[in-house]
Amino acid sequence: MTNTNTSSTPRPSLPWLLILGLSSLSLLWPLTALTGIAGEGRTRAFIILGISAVIWIGTVGLGRVPRPILTLTLTGVAYGFVALVLAGLVPGGGGPFGDTTTLWSLIPALAANAAVGALAGLAAAGVQRLAKLARAGDDR
Repeated sequence: MTNTNTSSTPRPSLPWLLILGLSSLSLLWPLTALTGIAGEGRTRAFIILGISAVIWIGTVGLGRVPRPILTLTLTGVAYGFVALVLAGLVPGGGGPFGDTTTLWSLIPALAANAAVGALAGLAAAGVQRLAKLARAGDDR
């Protein structure tokens, strides 16, 4: 069986440096744990997740990044991997999905991070569409 790809335009490659850069926001977890900034528990989680979401959506949505949903889904997975490593190195550095130092919790934690990334990607795709409509309206 042959693959009959009818699309003649090549898909743009993924912005791997951007994905790595955005996933580095997971470093906020150990920084806030070590310094005590942003409190503890849910307050800290909401602040860090809110900051991360705004930066992810703003950067990808306003930056006209191709394939925003896939880009931010992979960012979420990378964010989870960084948080996993940090959880083993720094107490309280594991992120919002609890202790991911045990093997059985690895897959659900990465899936949760991927889901958060996918939702942020949907929002970024919406921002891109709104920006495109605004640019089209300005051209009139």
